[in-house]
Amino acid sequence: MRPLNRLFAILALFLTAVSSLPQDANITPRATSFNNPVLWEDYPDLDVFRVGSVFYYSSSTFAYSPGAPLLKSYDLVNWTPVTHSVPTLNFGSKYDLPSGTPGAYVKGIWASTARYRASNDKFYWYGCIDFSKTYVWTASGTNAKQKDGEVDAASWKWESHNPIGTCYYDSGLLIDDDDTMYIVYGNPNIQVAQLSADGLSQVRTQVVFSPPSGTTMEGARMYKRNGAYYILVTRPADAEFVLKSTAGPFGPYTSRTLVSRISGPLANAGFSHQGGMVDTPDGNWYYVAFMDAYPGGRIPVVAPLKWTGDGWPELVTDAQGRWGSSYPMPLQTSKTVPPSTGLDEFKGSSGLSHQWEWNHNPDTSKWALTGAQEGGLVLKTATVTGDLFAARNTLTRRVAGPKSRGTFRLDVSKMRDGDRAGAVFFRDQAAYIGVWKQGNDAKIVVVNDLRLTEGTWKTAATGNVAATGPTVSNTQDVWFRIDADITPAFGTNTARSATFSYSVDGGNTFVRLGPALGMSNSWQYFTGYRYAVFNFGTKALGGEVKVKSFKMDMV
Repeated sequence: MRPLNRLFAILALFLTAVSSLPQDANITPRATSFNNPVLWEDYPDLDVFRVGSVFYYSSSTFAYSPGAPLLKSYDLVNWTPVTHSVPTLNFGSKYDLPSGTPGAYVKGIWASTARYRASNDKFYWYGCIDFSKTYVWTASGTNAKQKDGEVDAASWKWESHNPIGTCYYDSGLLIDDDDTMYIVYGNPNIQVAQLSADGLSQVRTQVVFSPPSGTTMEGARMYKRNGAYYILVTRPADAEFVLKSTAGPFGPYTSRTLVSRISGPLANAGFSHQGGMVDTPDGNWYYVAFMDAYPGGRIPVVAPLKWTGDGWPELVTDAQGRWGSSYPMPLQTSKTVPPSTGLDEFKGSSGLSHQWEWNHNPDTSKWALTGAQEGGLVLKTATVTGDLFAARNTLTRRVAGPKSRGTFRLDVSKMRDGDRAGAVFFRDQAAYIGVWKQGNDAKIVVVNDLRLTEGTWKTAATGNVAATGPTVSNTQDVWFRIDADITPAFGTNTARSATFSYSVDGGNTFVRLGPALGMSNSWQYFTGYRYAVFNFGTKALGGEVKVKSFKMDMV
């Protein structure tokens, strides 16, 4: 047989063999449509933009630290956090929670903005803090992988700069075609500022649009398309308007309504509003907004846009004129991002996963990862207090909806007399399951009625022991579990519930303990409920626990 014929014969045998292999039933084709919400987690005040073929999404975090998470996606539907633009809240001592509440609860990072600047390969973040001045952080040296139009940062080195004296309240950054940087901001009057060439100071600012008397506008974002400038602004908490200028970034601008009190896609949730526009590499545009979906917080939804002949964006609705519960996928890609669910054994060598945020800036001397080999997070007592809200180094993670379960595994063998540690369902009205160490006894308890006073955010109640479980030894690990239903109940009197349970047999059997927590549906605290782990002393410092793992599952 000739060599070429022999090659064809071998290839034919190979293809026959491959075609006869059993098919993997777990392999499913890529989805052709998506459901809203695209991310059932509390990521409010979003600013979304694209760099090459990668989408990025910046969000508010208030007093949680690190702040301003930046998420990425390859398809506008599946998202994962990859960094925090503000590694440390360098806004003043209250962000360290030095002497109890109110600390900085509900203060800090509100609607901020982020963009990538190709001319110097930097990401920029701007945020007005405490209605005072605007803080600036940049990330360079990101080792961005550039291929086929994609800029996908491999690492992040965020650097703080001197604040800008103007408060760019609810701001949106635009880097124009000539590389000039503009930032839009304000409430109720909308202003545009031109920044210096390095983006670190202000050149000029002026009012470009004033709403009708009695109308509030905020949440501004700025874009350019086909030579026209666009500003998106929200009327909280039910509408979004588009301002358009063909004369330049400083206007004049005219206005049209994008959405107003639009129905869907979830029951017992607010209207979709306060978002941003983004285009795909193939030129299609999408509007990404959030819905008030308490008790879980504010969650993102996506819808396609179409453009009128005279250059105005319009939302694509379903057949009933509502925000669609599903739409065709924005684009198809083989790239994926990891889900927020699953097991975390704290084996990171470079720090915590970007799913985690502390209740305020942590005391860095009181926590440590034990290494990629062993795994685990050591939490030493960082505060002596009887008030969990006043305790530093409470580590939080967003709850996935509509129903999920968070399970912490703790080694409590090094707790000391007076220490309290465990898993808390954290918000301004909270409850927890944990261990109270009293003398030589370590007893499992459920504590409820932990409350902050709305408005002042001072502690109103430090909690009551609602149920007592068994005494645990100094040698056994304890598993604490919180089951949470954050199905939206915004605007209703329905209190969704979270329940608490424990395991002392290796995580095999869980025992329900104590009453359910009836969650608050109020918006005034802004952030939704979070799973969290804590350890504080009531008598002295020196004790510690080791968090061996956390697992979040959908239920």
